[in-house]
Amino acid sequence: MTEKLVIIGNGMAPGRMLEELFEKAPGLYDVTIFNAEPRVNYDRIMLSPVLSGEKAYEDIVIHNDAWYAAHNVTLHKGAKVTGIDRHAKTVTSANGITAAYDKLVIATGSLPFIIPVPGHQLPGVLPYRDLDDVENMLKIASGKGRAIVIGAGLLGLEAAYGLKRQGMDVTVIHLMPTIMERQLDPAAAYLLEKALNERGIDIITKANTKAILGTEKVEGIELEDGRVIEGDMVVMAVGIRPASQLAKEAGLAVNRGIVVDDGMMTSDASIFALGECAEHRGICYGLVAPLYESAKVLADRLTGGSAEYHGSVTNTKLKVTGINLFSAGDFAEAPDRQEIVLRDAAAGVYKRLVLKENRIIGAVLYGETADGSWFFDLMKKGTDISEMRETLIFGQAYQGGVALDPMAAVAALPDDAEICGCNGVCKGKIVSTITGKGLTTLDGVRAHTKASASCGNCTGLVEQLMSLTLGDAYNPAAVTPMCTCTELGHDDVRRLIKAKGLKTIPAVMQELEWKTSCGCAKCRPALNYYLVCDWPDEYADDYQSRFINERVHANIQKDGTYSVVPRMWGGVTSSSELRAIADVVDKFDIPMVKVTGGQRIDLLGVHKEDLPAVWADLGKAGFISGQAYAKGLRTVKTCVGEQWCRFGTQDSTGLGIRIEKFMWGSWTPAKLKLAVSGCPRNCAEATCKDIGVICVDSGFEIHFAGAAGLDIKGTEVLGLVKTEDEALEVIVALTQMYREQARYLERIYKWAKRIGTEEIRRQIVEDHDKRRAYFDRFVFSQKFAQVDPWSERVSGKDKHEFKPMATVGYSAAAE
Repeated sequence: MTEKLVIIGNGMAPGRMLEELFEKAPGLYDVTIFNAEPRVNYDRIMLSPVLSGEKAYEDIVIHNDAWYAAHNVTLHKGAKVTGIDRHAKTVTSANGITAAYDKLVIATGSLPFIIPVPGHQLPGVLPYRDLDDVENMLKIASGKGRAIVIGAGLLGLEAAYGLKRQGMDVTVIHLMPTIMERQLDPAAAYLLEKALNERGIDIITKANTKAILGTEKVEGIELEDGRVIEGDMVVMAVGIRPASQLAKEAGLAVNRGIVVDDGMMTSDASIFALGECAEHRGICYGLVAPLYESAKVLADRLTGGSAEYHGSVTNTKLKVTGINLFSAGDFAEAPDRQEIVLRDAAAGVYKRLVLKENRIIGAVLYGETADGSWFFDLMKKGTDISEMRETLIFGQAYQGGVALDPMAAVAALPDDAEICGCNGVCKGKIVSTITGKGLTTLDGVRAHTKASASCGNCTGLVEQLMSLTLGDAYNPAAVTPMCTCTELGHDDVRRLIKAKGLKTIPAVMQELEWKTSCGCAKCRPALNYYLVCDWPDEYADDYQSRFINERVHANIQKDGTYSVVPRMWGGVTSSSELRAIADVVDKFDIPMVKVTGGQRIDLLGVHKEDLPAVWADLGKAGFISGQAYAKGLRTVKTCVGEQWCRFGTQDSTGLGIRIEKFMWGSWTPAKLKLAVSGCPRNCAEATCKDIGVICVDSGFEIHFAGAAGLDIKGTEVLGLVKTEDEALEVIVALTQMYREQARYLERIYKWAKRIGTEEIRRQIVEDHDKRRAYFDRFVFSQKFAQVDPWSERVSGKDKHEFKPMATVGYSAAAE
């Protein structure tokens, strides 16, 4: 008869244990899970990217409902267990569900510690442990304001970064003299604090909180030295404690956590504990790698094995975009220890290895962390490093003083070398899974091993392993044909257009051996864009290769009428322009006038045959097309900035208008929306646009790769510039890089993810010559692009397009 396995808690540790269990012995247990949260299992390591807007909840789900169904798991969501009856061998939840068990796993995790200062129960005082906490933070963050984070440990700093990305002002309060003092030495802490300051996060060290201020909700905090900091949210990130009360009430042995042996068994032979609630050999672990190691042991024990957990050596990585940090082991100073230090001030690199008896016992890496896994492996194994001591600090590729090819260095790693620290995946596991399951893609490896599926820092190593394992069979850029007319992908087509000097659609189709005579509705618009972009002075835009909205320069609506959006520079208008719009509305009996999210006016319900006349009247008032239909620049949204707003730091409206007048008319792979906010309060919503500018006292913070449609994503910070001229050059160069490298219909945020934000920063921010070259090419192309299509059509160009269909018939062009 199938035994009953009940699990209390549905975090990452029991999730991994079940994966191991189902792989070893599918069907051995009838599994029931009680989850206090009202959702499935998700990757808590990725809460910080969710808070910062870099990921959505759907991106971090580990096991969806279909997974539980496929494994016949009964999952009770929102069912917090309130009692364990060890005599009857049952558990009961607060909502009245009782389940019997043969084996019970307690995986209740940990509870955040809330400092019991006056005001700690006010609304707006939040812990940072689960998705509910993140959602509560995001609600408050939507109103901007200031967040105060108490605790500059790993979670506290990740919370601070995420809230800053959401547009809040952020102050971090820390009791100790340096931040992350448990993981970093003072030198690395200094570099990290400097980097966070540059991102606009204020940090106050040696500060003790006296009280949280407010009556109905949080209004700020008071420090012991009398300083008062106003704020709208207080995040407590000062530590955790094992959630062991349930086990204690059931009579199990509990110290700080639930006491377990090397098989993860509690003082009751039928009950096991796993995760942050468990205490093994006097240690409660709060990082995921040890939890996964112990989960594997428990899965083995539940299938009758005898595996033992002997504890873990842990390492730390910070999930803050653009900051590379690795820490492991013991880095405290002592008479019997030596250290090797490498500093590169210009590159912002700091490396320190702590040695004892020629063995690494501690490592701190900042700025360059690629060798973190190798140092960590040497430390865990207690490897004698005597023979490579002189070159040790330079990393694995320089063992013995001779630079090795990086691939050779990866090949030299032993099978038990840890590749993915987040998920505890070693080299041997990855290689055996690739060969055993015939995997050929990174997504396949992620799905079957979890390697690089969390923070992504190990992606390069995983890809190198794939290349070593598969040889020529591994193609990291496996081609998806752009359509059925060709075997070539978008990237190859773009490359060959330039390499072969192809300057017409027929030339492309002939030279690249198209399978069809004239292409299709997928490839013709793409080819037309690539040719316009590559040969702006030689290629004539092909009218028939545009989508319908681009052919008629208006957006078709569900009833067959069109919407007309005149361009309003930076969202600014005048009484004469508004009168002209009102006259057009009355003259053509336009049924709806709508203010758009891009700060313009949309005239909805215009008949196709009336479009030229509508444009003519608008043109007399000085309007040109707002190109709301375009795969090109649409709007530059602005706030009123320093001219009117008491918080404004720069002339955001003026800069927005300047950008829009400079860039209008340019075609891009997909629609392009910009915004300029006059201060970090971000009223123009610049941090969800394709390109955004946040004005600050010291200049202009350039953002890019945001999304606010079907995908929701906050922007990446490209860099800070001091002048409007620099801001314009950076924005234009970034746009040109995107124009030249992106695939047709690929939005900036998808292109940036594929190319890599660091590579974009390198080319646009760091390489001034390359940036200027991009800028100059854009300026050249604008000579041919800044032609108002409405004016052209009013003068008679393509006039047949606007005649009634009964007269000209219907042609099924590219839709």
